[in-house]
Amino acid sequence: MKSKSNLNIALLTDGITPFVTGGMQRHSANLAKYFTLHGVQVTLVHCVLDGQIKPSDNQINQELFGEQSEIKLHKIVTLNFPKAGKVPGHYVRNSYQYSKELFNQVDFSEIDFVYAKGYSGWYYMEQKQKGLLLPPIGVKFHGYEMYQELPNFTQKLKAKLLRKATKWNNEHADYIFSYGGKITELILDRFNVDASKVLDFTSGLDVDWLRKDKLQPSGSRVRFVFIGRAEVRKGIVELSKAIKTLIAKYDFDFHFIGPIPDAMKVGHNHVNYHGELNSKEAICQVLDQMDVLVCPSHAEGMPNVILEGMARGLAILATDVGAVEKIVSPSNGILIQALDQEKLTAAIIEFMEMDSSEIFKKRNNSLEKIIQTYLWDKIIVQIIQAVKSQESNCKIIE
Repeated sequence: MKSKSNLNIALLTDGITPFVTGGMQRHSANLAKYFTLHGVQVTLVHCVLDGQIKPSDNQINQELFGEQSEIKLHKIVTLNFPKAGKVPGHYVRNSYQYSKELFNQVDFSEIDFVYAKGYSGWYYMEQKQKGLLLPPIGVKFHGYEMYQELPNFTQKLKAKLLRKATKWNNEHADYIFSYGGKITELILDRFNVDASKVLDFTSGLDVDWLRKDKLQPSGSRVRFVFIGRAEVRKGIVELSKAIKTLIAKYDFDFHFIGPIPDAMKVGHNHVNYHGELNSKEAICQVLDQMDVLVCPSHAEGMPNVILEGMARGLAILATDVGAVEKIVSPSNGILIQALDQEKLTAAIIEFMEMDSSEIFKKRNNSLEKIIQTYLWDKIIVQIIQAVKSQESNCKIIE
């Protein structure tokens, strides 16, 4: 247990893993955990989806800190996220209703700072606008995918429905948490906010993700892996086409972790589908046999899967979107400037024709980057210092 920071934070989320799955929810769980481990008193507000059983406070604390730990969150508020509807725009409307219920369930009089994920601070900021005296609030939207280049009409239409609410939430927050890179550029370009209000912090990983055994040299056959859903935005369509083009000409293995429907699968004995793996141990067991993690998304924030692959000693092939440039460079992988099948195919070929010693060097560099920069124990200290600082642009607590 680190020394007490004398800071009370309300962490407003739209769920935490493993009770709600997703990269944003994993980030929220890590914030709650590492704030607490570093002495912050955390009031966690989270939700479960319609039909899910609410976990007990004890279950949440055990999930974050271990069954034998006596460390606990300061307070926990568990809510139900409103039931999904069929009328376009239901997610935005439900998010607003959730933010209103959330506001009415929390006593903010003992809070120093509010860290709000997505739209969870929406109603709170409305009350501040009406003159209610409330602590400062920083908002965190992860990828701003609704403002990035998307692959088809349906995705673009969904994005358009989110923009008005996203713009309002960002422009009415006291601070905006960003991953940096193209995400910060997007924030400053799209919203009427001062640069001093944008606080850049990368995402991170729990130290338990680090590979402990010695990396084994790459073999003659390159082993690739993709982790994610069968979502058009994730680039799986272009990736599957690239694999079909290459599989008859080159000797390589490709593995998929995630719920990929049969209709999207490439039928070949060197293309393997592991399905959705829900435990870190099961995911690591596959990753530890791989050389290169492929993340060919059309739009992203800072994908957890890239950090996880790096922590297991994998080189990275990714598109230069969001804040990916912060974690992937020529030292540990290949960045393609925009996603199309030809560029992706060429990058896969470049890895297959690369000397095995060069791939091994990139793999080692990935692991070293995580150790040096991207562990939560280091990142959380920076966030706490920024929140408490009275001498920088992020002057929050008077």
